[in-house]
Amino acid sequence: MPRILHTADWQIGKPFRWITDPQKLARLQRERVEAVSRIADVARSESVDALLVAGDLFDSSTVPASEVLEVMELIGAMPCPVLVIPGNHDHGGAGGIWRREDLLRRMRERAPNLELLTRLEPTSRAGLTLLPCPLLRRHDSVGPMRWLDQLDWQDLDSEAPRVLLAHGSVQGFGSGTDVNALNLERLPTEELDYIALGDWHGLMQVQSKAWYCGTPEPDRFPTGSEDQRSQVILADLTRGQDPQVRMIPTGRLAWHRITMQLQGLPDLERLQHQLDACIGSRAGRDLLRLELHGRLGLDAHRRLQALLDELSAQLLHVRLRGELQRHPTDAELNQCLDRSDGPLLSSIAAALKQELDGGADPLIEQALIELHQLCVASPCA
Repeated sequence: MPRILHTADWQIGKPFRWITDPQKLARLQRERVEAVSRIADVARSESVDALLVAGDLFDSSTVPASEVLEVMELIGAMPCPVLVIPGNHDHGGAGGIWRREDLLRRMRERAPNLELLTRLEPTSRAGLTLLPCPLLRRHDSVGPMRWLDQLDWQDLDSEAPRVLLAHGSVQGFGSGTDVNALNLERLPTEELDYIALGDWHGLMQVQSKAWYCGTPEPDRFPTGSEDQRSQVILADLTRGQDPQVRMIPTGRLAWHRITMQLQGLPDLERLQHQLDACIGSRAGRDLLRLELHGRLGLDAHRRLQALLDELSAQLLHVRLRGELQRHPTDAELNQCLDRSDGPLLSSIAAALKQELDGGADPLIEQALIELHQLCVASPCA
């Protein structure tokens, strides 16, 4: 019963260009390399016979040589064969990273256990029959699995478990185009024991034997509660039987998505409780997409801004989305309207309030905010 570790989409060298802080960017990129060490720990502790990478080990053809060198050293220290197919980010064609001489040299020197599977033919390794479906160009309109249409399944080893590796989108899934399409319905599933897929960055079972393992370290915010990332799949295989699979977490960074409607200070307190529950006091290990809607008074909005400033310092990244208006509360408006020492300020505040009541105008809103700040700075005698 061979045991495999199914991984994909390491995307070493991912640029994360939307991170502007160079130290935080370096931490995010560094974690992708550290994830390789954690994958190696799983391979070692679970005594796997082979580690499979279903495409996109690297993010592009321009990964710095220093990262290539380190990754090859980490792979070379793994206790099993590492069997890799090219994906769309690290395709096997001209201009792809697997054509770089420095990578090939370091692979031979430092990672002799790494084998790049680019030939469209059955391969026997580690007690398995592998059916690699590599991407030999970034966009394949024919589909990387088409060679299997001509395969004589009777010629394969009748006892060794059969594993198909492919990188792309299954039919009716993803972008809806035919580029890099994987039509699993064309396969004789009884002839296969496991289908290791890459390209989709979340965990997903698409058939009884077919899995997307997702990324070992997340690289985007979750789309919902069912969106699972940060794992590898451990699978025990027997010819002619469904695989026995287990998910093992490998991620270290946490990506959070919070959407909330804010109408006052109680909602701010609710937001703080939710942040405490998912992030707590951790620093430098979380990213947050915060979508806020509604309307806050001026004092509440200042408190929100102070909270956002703290989060920006604590987290690796805060992405703010939504439409949140600032509007003076009745009490805040009264600070401007009830000015016995400043009838001009009161009349201006009344006119601005009337304009604002007629519709949300950012200029009127900002003018009221500035006027309120002036009134707070110069309280009525």
